[in-house]
Order: sequence, then structure tokens, then C-alpha cells
Amino acid sequence: MNQEDTNPDRRTMVKLAATAAGLAAVPATLAQAIDARGQQRLNIGLIGCGGRGTGAAYNAMDASPEARVVAMADVFDDSLRNSRHNLAKRDQCLVTDGDCYVGFDAYKKLMQRDDVDVVILATPPHFRPMHYAHAIEKGKHVFMEKPVAVDPAGIRLVMEASRRADENSLSVVAGTQRRHEQCYLDIMERIRSGEIGQPVAARCYWNMGGLWKRDRQPEWTDMEWQLRNWLYFAWLSGDHIVEQHVHNLDAVNWAIGSHPVRCTAMGGRQSRIDEAYGHVFDHFAVDYEYADGVHAMSMCRQGDGCSSKVEEVVQGTKGRAVTSSGRARLEGGSDWIFTADNPNPYQVEHQALHESIRGDSTRLNEGHRIAESTMTAIMGRMAAYSGRDITWEEALNAELDMRPEQYDFVELDVPQIARPGRTAHDAELWS
Repeated sequence: MNQEDTNPDRRTMVKLAATAAGLAAVPATLAQAIDARGQQRLNIGLIGCGGRGTGAAYNAMDASPEARVVAMADVFDDSLRNSRHNLAKRDQCLVTDGDCYVGFDAYKKLMQRDDVDVVILATPPHFRPMHYAHAIEKGKHVFMEKPVAVDPAGIRLVMEASRRADENSLSVVAGTQRRHEQCYLDIMERIRSGEIGQPVAARCYWNMGGLWKRDRQPEWTDMEWQLRNWLYFAWLSGDHIVEQHVHNLDAVNWAIGSHPVRCTAMGGRQSRIDEAYGHVFDHFAVDYEYADGVHAMSMCRQGDGCSSKVEEVVQGTKGRAVTSSGRARLEGGSDWIFTADNPNPYQVEHQALHESIRGDSTRLNEGHRIAESTMTAIMGRMAAYSGRDITWEEALNAELDMRPEQYDFVELDVPQIARPGRTAHDAELWS
């Protein structure tokens, strides 16, 4: 494996962002592939073949009859084979042995293909910035799962790639499905029209039980164990405030209409203390402050035996809005409950992307706002890990870059569990 190809150093990444404006525009045209019925196909390449990637591929095929999965890529051969076996049950999956790519550089091999119109990016979040930037460079339309980075360096790359997507008329949709869920769309319109008055406060939650973990096998290197158990390593997942709670934070930013300007936070590790859970926290609480003095209290927890709540509440001067997946209501003023049809938002988001690509709707580029929502979550993690308040500018401009020295199946230390106010490396989080 050529490490230079798969692990660009910091100087290379900075150069990529700085010189992007000078790149030649890449035409955003569909591959001229015609199926047996004489209809033009929308060819999709899947990068990241785990459960979410496989699900997203199904959603894409359900979204458009002309959608075809034509190529797949993953670091692990067994993950790719399992996903391909499941997707092959559908006639819209046309993947052959020659259309499968394995390894850390598999994404580049897939994106080299001229017949791929759209890429689905569904690897662990750490890889999203480099995969997204490469997709835009190659002129691909993009569906990318949330979150879109795990550190400020990655966010800056995503922001630059999103700007280049605009320059090259490429369509981008992110996997924050609430943005395409009818109950959320309806209540956000009511918030915008003033039915709760001026938003003055918010709170949001993703409190739930534990998630899956994979026990380490004797033949696995450190890198393989961490990749296969990626939820529990902040360099791969961003910790669960970033990987999961970003949904709620995105909804709050949407309702308030901006990102926060500073935050203070706390968190820790009380129930998942075994080494099998890496070094991440199991709970966070963050007070986000917005430019107009609005505060949003954020809470997320993953722990068995505890109460569960996944919800957003926005308090206005005339009432409040309460939202969660499949449900929305207004209280304390213009009382209202959502009762309309609520189509599967995981499918609707792909329909929206395909319509944008075909020119059937205004072109979508959700890269900018999902970068801000992901940065909101990263900012909260940085404050909780360090025990220090942090502003938006400090967080976004921090030098924190969590990439490993190389992408290969090598030995890789587990980072220290953060001890707010005491862990030495925390002082460098935004130096």
C-alpha cells in the first residue's frame, strides 16, 4: 500500500483546501448508461458497506426506479461481501466481482470510474472529509451520512469541499433525515411563521441504552479492532455526542436559525468503563449560547437501565414546539399536532438528491449546514473533554486533527480517557 496515496499529511490537506479555488470545474453530468428498457440509469457507488451503508443503498434504490448500485468499496472484504449478498436480492444491484474494491484506498478506485454518478459515503465518520473532498474533486454527486467529521481540521475540509461543490453544480445531501421528514418540515414552517413567537430557549435529548460492541479477536491488530469497534474511539466516531446527538443539535440549529457562539459542558464515563468501550464518554450535558442570547441545553447518554428520551423542545415567547421522529406538536399557544402522512425520511432524502441531480428541483447542497451542525457537536465534546468553555471561533479554528500517522493494519494506542481540567493533552485541543 502506498501510504502517500492514502494518508495525506497536514501540509497536503492544507494545500488541497487552499488551492481548491483554482481547480478546473468538473462537469456534473450523468453517465450515459441505458438499461434494457431504454431508460437512463443513475449509477451509484457505495463506500462503506456496514449496516447503515447497506440501508442507505436500499433507500436509494427505493427512491428512484432508475437507480442502480454498480460498485462497492470497504476496508474489510467480509463487510463488503455481506453487504453485496444482501443488496444482490434486488434487481437494481448490478455489482460484479470486478466492481468490488477493498482496502484503505478502495474509495479512490471506485471514484476513478466514469460510470459512477453518485457516491454514498457511509464509512465511520473520521473518513468522511477525505472521501467527500475526493468525491467533489472527481465530479461525483454525494449522499453522505452524518456526522461529516470528528475534528475541526475535518470540518474545514468539508466546508471547502462544499464550496467547490457549488462551483461545479454538484448536488449534496446529508443523512440528517429530519430535514426531509414531513413532521419536522411542517413544524419548522410554523416556527418560521411566528406561531410560537420568538424562540428564547431550547433543550434537546438523545438518552438511550447501550449500543453494539465487537469483542476483540486475537488475530486483530489495534487498527482493525478500533475500526470494527469504531463507536468507542473518538478519532473514528467523534464520540456519541457527535455521531448520534448531531441529529438533535441539527434540529435545534434549524429552529433557532443559526449555530451557537459559545458553550460550556460536562461529561464523563460511569457505566461503560470496560476497556472494550475504548476511551469515549457515556454521557454529556452542554449549555449552548447563541448570538442573540438564546440558550439551548443539550443532553445525551448511552447507558442500559436508564430512562430514554429522544426529543427537541424549542420555547418561544408565545408557546413551544416539541419534536421527535414521527411526531411534532405546538403547545401553550397555537396548539397543534401533526397528523398528516409522514413518508420514510430515509427514502425521501435520496429522492430529494435524485431530483436535484436530474434538475427536477432546485439544486441541493447540504454540505454547508451539516458541517455547522457537526461542528456544534464537536464544540460540545471539546468543552466537555477539557472542562473549559469554548467559543465557536476557537473551536472551528483549532488545530485539533485526529488522523493517525498511517492508514494500515498496525499497532495503534488507545487515547487517554479525558479527565476534564486534568488531562494534559486537553490544553492543546484548540491551541
